[in-house]
Amino acid sequence: MVAKSGDKAESKGGFVELVKTIVYALLLAGVIRTLFFQPFWIPSGSMKPTLLIGDFLFVNKMAYGYSRHSCPFSLCPFDGRILAREPVRGDVVVFKHPTNGTDYIKRLIGLPGDHIVVQDDHVFVNGEAMPVRVDGIYEGRGQSAARNANARIGTEQLGKAEHRVLFQNNRPSRDYDQVVPEGHYFFMGDNRDNSQDSRYSDVGFVPEGNLVGKAVRIWLNWDLPDAPIWSRIGDPIH
Repeated sequence: MVAKSGDKAESKGGFVELVKTIVYALLLAGVIRTLFFQPFWIPSGSMKPTLLIGDFLFVNKMAYGYSRHSCPFSLCPFDGRILAREPVRGDVVVFKHPTNGTDYIKRLIGLPGDHIVVQDDHVFVNGEAMPVRVDGIYEGRGQSAARNANARIGTEQLGKAEHRVLFQNNRPSRDYDQVVPEGHYFFMGDNRDNSQDSRYSDVGFVPEGNLVGKAVRIWLNWDLPDAPIWSRIGDPIH
C-alpha cells in the first residue's frame, strides 16, 4: 500500500510535536532544577541515621535565598545572598565546602554569634545544653550494619526540633569550643563520631554565600545490596 502525501505530512507533524514536547519538558526540568529544587545523592554515612548512603533527595534552593553557589546560571558573582532568609537551627543544609567547593550536607547547629561547645558528645549553644537521649543500639542494613556495629542511637533536641543522632562506641568525642563569626554558620553531621564537619579545620565555619539549600524530602534510596528501600521513598527530612 502506498502512503498518501497527507499521511506523510501527518506523520512528520506528529514527530515535530513529539520533539517539541521533549524540548519543553527538558527546559521545564532545567528551570525547576536551577531555580527551585535540585536533586542530590548521599555518598557517605556522616548523616546517619537521618540520611543513609544511597538516598536521593530534593533540596529547596529557595529556602535561604540565592547566593553565588545557588544563583541561576552563576549570575550572582558576589558574597552573601539575595532574597535572603535566615536558616533555622536544626535544618539539614547542602552547602559548598569553603575550600574545595564540594557539595556537603550537614545539620545546622550554630548561627552567627553563637558560642558552640561540644563536650563528651553533648552540644551546648550559648551555655545551654541541647538535650540528648540515648535510647538504643543502631540497627542498619547490609554493609551499614557491619560498619556501625554496636553504635548507640538517640534523639537530640535543637530548639523546638528533634532529630536522631548516632554515636560510635569505638571513637572518642570530637570536642570543640568556638564562637561562630558573623556571616558564617557551624554544621555537624548526625553521625557525630564519624563526620567531617565544622569541628575540623579543613571545613570550619561556612560563609553564608556557600549555602545551596535546605534538604526537604527523600525521593529514592538505592544502595546495593539493599536497594531499593521502599519505605524511605517520600520521607520528609527532619
